[in-house]
Amino acid sequence: MQTTVKIKGMTCGHCEGRVNTELGKISGVTEVKAVAADGVAVITSGDVLNSEEISQAVITAGYKVVA
Repeated sequence: MQTTVKIKGMTCGHCEGRVNTELGKISGVTEVKAVAADGVAVITSGDVLNSEEISQAVITAGYKVVA
């Protein structure tokens, strides 16, 4: 299952790495690909993910999920 999340504030590869690391800590996540140029992260997981958990991971990385 893939989930795409819009993220505000990513500007470079370092930003992508921080987002990838934090989202990768969520239980069930198998892969994360953040793309600063597009302002998104694509999360691959075995199950449906909790949107609040995703949002909190992005905040921990220093960014914000946008609708």
